[in-house]
Amino acid sequence: MKFFLKTTGCRANQWDSYIISNRLKESGYEPSEITNAHLCIINACTLTENAERDIKRFVNQCRKKNPEAKIIIAGCHAQMYPEHHYGADLIIGSRDRFDLPDYIHLNGIIRGDNDPSFIEKASIQGMQQEKTRFFLKIQDGCDRFCAYCVVPFARGKPRSRDSHEVLEALKTLKEKGVKEVVLTGIELSAYRDKERNINLKGLLKLLEDSETPERIRLSSIDPLFIDDEFIEILKCSKKITKSIHISAQSFSDKILSLMSRHYTRGYLVEIINRLITEIKGIGIGIDIIAGFPSEDEDDFADTYNTIDSLDIYYLHIFSFSPRENTKAASMPNQIPLKVKKDRVKRLKSLDIKKRLSFFERFIDKKAVIIPETKVYKGNLMRGYTDNYVPVYLHYKKTLENRLVEVKISGLESGILMAKEI
Repeated sequence: MKFFLKTTGCRANQWDSYIISNRLKESGYEPSEITNAHLCIINACTLTENAERDIKRFVNQCRKKNPEAKIIIAGCHAQMYPEHHYGADLIIGSRDRFDLPDYIHLNGIIRGDNDPSFIEKASIQGMQQEKTRFFLKIQDGCDRFCAYCVVPFARGKPRSRDSHEVLEALKTLKEKGVKEVVLTGIELSAYRDKERNINLKGLLKLLEDSETPERIRLSSIDPLFIDDEFIEILKCSKKITKSIHISAQSFSDKILSLMSRHYTRGYLVEIINRLITEIKGIGIGIDIIAGFPSEDEDDFADTYNTIDSLDIYYLHIFSFSPRENTKAASMPNQIPLKVKKDRVKRLKSLDIKKRLSFFERFIDKKAVIIPETKVYKGNLMRGYTDNYVPVYLHYKKTLENRLVEVKISGLESGILMAKEI
């Protein structure tokens, strides 16, 4: 039998799909295109209303292109809102998706409780589909219960992969020729190997002298985790990339308090400026939610103007989506959709401005990238610098998945072009 697997949402979901795919292959299933698949599976995010629309589109697409296929919704959405299945045949929750082959013969809802001690085995079997960077999940779950976020309900309590298993996985990836790994988690800063009393900072120190791929990138980090020790680790590391993605969400003290985010605008500004001062050329990305309940124009201006004043690289922008079971869904002063769309539009314009400004400082500079296999615009390939800047050069197959030194020549139609040195 053949399967088609689509992934939506976070980088942790990319890893989860990798494990699901491996389990299916071990059970004799073969990956295929959607039109030939016996099983059409979506490992689905549930963070926003847009994520739910992705599921509905997927189900409709499967019914249109392959009406005989069995449609399966797996993961966070299935765990949280199994009744929103849009006619799928099997709905399987966060924990049980890793045992999908055991349930394929069934229809209906398979949704057990999240096991607070369970984290799936790090089974490494080649690269993730269509990826050059490898996403390795080392942590799962969250207990922060921010007012807007459904993830603690969907994923359960924090738990982490044993540090020995992390080191073994990274060694295996190096042996398989992987050049860059992204360490991911639902709340990466909550990583803790309890038996060895090792937190994320301790793990990063261990990786420095261990057998790993040449580059190690971190996914999203909680601002409260960024302290002098963490900054020093990033600054001195020869492996950890000089890029960081911070889950800020807002720069209004009022909105941060309503969100149950336990820091202030002043704290965010201080740590961002410290990172910029201490780590030359660091690329800083920021998560922002636009249109949270009670966000008035002054609150939005606090966020917009503060971001504009900071020397950051890019924004990852969300329009607030009320999700069932979260505190924010029932808050008063919900923001009209038109206002939310306008604020998202303004932030996206600011994002473009920030990206282009950041790109310009690297023109005529040398950089090291890892070109990907995908071809762009007919004859271009892309690779990312240490600080996560995308750089394009003319396609040459021998450069794929190698550390390649280039010189960045300039901006063309908003993208950085380079030549191999």
